[in-house]
Amino acid sequence: MADFKNSDTASWDAGQVRREQPEHGTRPPARPPQRKRRRKRRRMNPFLFILLHLTFVALASALLGCGGWLLFSDFCSFNRSALPKADVVVEVTAEDTVDTIADKLAAGGLIEYKWFFKLYADVTGAEEEIGMGTHTLNTDMDYHALVAGMRSVAGNLNEDTVRVTIPEGYTVAQTIALLAKNGVNSEAALTEAAQTAQFDFPFIDNESQELSRLEGYLFPDTYDFYVNENPANALTRLIKNFNSKIDDELLAEAEARGYDLHKVITVASLIERETSGGDQATIASVIYNRLDGPGDKAGTNGLLQVDASLLYGLPGHEGAITQQDLEADTPYNLYKYKGLPPTPIANPGWDAIEAALQPQETNYYYYALGKDGEHHFFETYQAHLNFVNSSEYYGN
Repeated sequence: MADFKNSDTASWDAGQVRREQPEHGTRPPARPPQRKRRRKRRRMNPFLFILLHLTFVALASALLGCGGWLLFSDFCSFNRSALPKADVVVEVTAEDTVDTIADKLAAGGLIEYKWFFKLYADVTGAEEEIGMGTHTLNTDMDYHALVAGMRSVAGNLNEDTVRVTIPEGYTVAQTIALLAKNGVNSEAALTEAAQTAQFDFPFIDNESQELSRLEGYLFPDTYDFYVNENPANALTRLIKNFNSKIDDELLAEAEARGYDLHKVITVASLIERETSGGDQATIASVIYNRLDGPGDKAGTNGLLQVDASLLYGLPGHEGAITQQDLEADTPYNLYKYKGLPPTPIANPGWDAIEAALQPQETNYYYYALGKDGEHHFFETYQAHLNFVNSSEYYGN
């Protein structure tokens, strides 16, 4: 938070802790890359694959005369034809092998005889076909269709992989830098994909070529990537993870507050950058009170005064915020412009999103960081000012 005279409009204080920590210093550092190298296999000639597939069918047919109907039925999915068709989601990670994938298929009711599927996979070289990702399969699929349904254009189970943990509160630019550092692809290629790739999600503005179009939607989590993975595919995985968290109930909660998804995620990003503690729902209440409170909103006049937003609009800024910074003409300057910034300012984690949807009900309009490491909340500017001038305030 910037230093202000008593006559100035009240400002927020959590930013002071973060200003010298551009990578959200209270967050745990990203884990070092854990690269997995797998035994390389030559890709199978497609004609040989067809021959092996037909051979396997012939073998299964030969078993019919000695009680092999059950195996053949599983191979062709005949044993599931009497059941209602159902979609089953199977996630394949860098840790998986054909053995563990067979376990997942059996658990989802997609196959019955795991050993027979593993035999098929070994004979046909399915390990070269199956790729990491979240695959939607269905109970009508035979063995060949199941393998085909788990293909990935990015790579297969034999490719080198790397595991990356993306901290909560990272911006798009920080996320791209972290992915590049870990070998997912180059920073230039990832940046170009973030700006120009077409992403099939209604909340992404595909007309824009700004990095900020993805801000808020690259969900912070731990991911397995292929080394030198297609950059658009890598970013899509993060967006798909975000999309999987959003359901009709969540959207209904947002609409009940009079906010669409974009605004809720923007609020969540402000919360994420202001605190990593257990007071996110209380800070959310301050934001909403300043946005929607009555009258002059306890003297704030609808100004959110979030330092992290100001700094987002001043890329490359170093050092303490100055009076000149506070007068900068950027829509992210919430000391100058009322309401929310035009986009989220970071990628919030689930706790911050939940706080934005379910804030505490309070009459707080101010808060400041104490030397005890906790935020102290106030209903009036005078109470806030008294604390800031006391020995308990972090900045004194």
